[in-house]
Amino acid sequence: MSSEEQKGPVPASELVPVEPESTPVVKTDEDPSASETTHVSHEQTTDADHDSHYYDGYTYDDPYSQVDNVPATTTAVTAPLVPASSGGGTTPPPASTPDEEDEEDDGMLRMSFLEHLEELRSRLIKALGGVAVAFLLSMIFANEIWKAISDPAAEALARLGYPPTLKQLSPTDAFTVIWMKVPLLTATFLSSPWILFQVWSFISPGLYKKERRFAAPFIICTAGLFVMGGLFAYFVAFRFGLEFLLGMGKDINVEPAINLVDYFDLFVNVSLGIGLVFEMPVAVFFLTFLRITTAKFLLANSRYAILIIVILAAVVTPTPDIFNLMIFSVPMVFLYFVGVFASYLLELRRNDESFPWASVLVIVASLAAVVAGLMFVAVTRYGYKLVPTWPFLLR
Repeated sequence: MSSEEQKGPVPASELVPVEPESTPVVKTDEDPSASETTHVSHEQTTDADHDSHYYDGYTYDDPYSQVDNVPATTTAVTAPLVPASSGGGTTPPPASTPDEEDEEDDGMLRMSFLEHLEELRSRLIKALGGVAVAFLLSMIFANEIWKAISDPAAEALARLGYPPTLKQLSPTDAFTVIWMKVPLLTATFLSSPWILFQVWSFISPGLYKKERRFAAPFIICTAGLFVMGGLFAYFVAFRFGLEFLLGMGKDINVEPAINLVDYFDLFVNVSLGIGLVFEMPVAVFFLTFLRITTAKFLLANSRYAILIIVILAAVVTPTPDIFNLMIFSVPMVFLYFVGVFASYLLELRRNDESFPWASVLVIVASLAAVVAGLMFVAVTRYGYKLVPTWPFLLR
């Protein structure tokens, strides 16, 4: 047996890395079980050899670079890396640096619990301040506002042949209703944009930048729909419902004597109730925005939504007849599908798709032209006239 065989394998600690200019001397077998003798590899690591591998800038121990029977304390020697210019490969990526703050988190305000309470207190004070300013302005025109509110009752009583007046049963009723409740109701509608702005200002610090762009549409749509609901209640729903209620006992010797307190309470319930119902498109849109539901799901289950809407309309409607029920339920169903359409537009935006607005506008304009033509024929040839109240066209 030769002296080299007696000495056995060379320990890894005595091996010297090969210079960058030299070629690899010994290569390690991929499968150590394929041969009884395990060879040590000091092959130079270059970028070309690791083009398809992740390089993190740190060295590591090769489990196959140790020789059999080498003590556990012996560590493998790693050769220095060859610069990219001599290895012919691409430059290895630099050492990892701390990740920058996520772009979506940029601008988010971090507050403690007490700071949230202080912010809530500030927003509530500002919202109440806006209501107070609107209340003071409404008190200046309290008499004119009350005349506008009492007009539906006066007109209904006059059409039924009764004196167009409301009754005061208590000495303080006129002051409480005309100078306190009426300005407060008016201030609620007038200050609704300001209140919604304060609500959004309280929520917005916890939202991403891409979510804050919904601030203006949220305030405009929410306040606009609330005011539209109040106008619909005043010009359509309340007038027809009131005339129906007051005329129920006309042929059976019943003369209405309406207390102004009860009348105003009914007016508030109908106005605020329909105003809140008109917020349905906003609620449906935000359900889709929060990914709780989808436009496809809402459209597929629209029959259940219509049933729920009719039940809610029956609760809100001040009369049990089908006519007034339809006055309430039909706009609610229409608003539901408006919300579904807004949800569909949101999903198109998420998918980077566009809606064919040009075609839709052409169709809408054509329908509007047809309706205008029919109204023109009805007014010029059949003796109809336009009126500012529902149904807006009378003969």
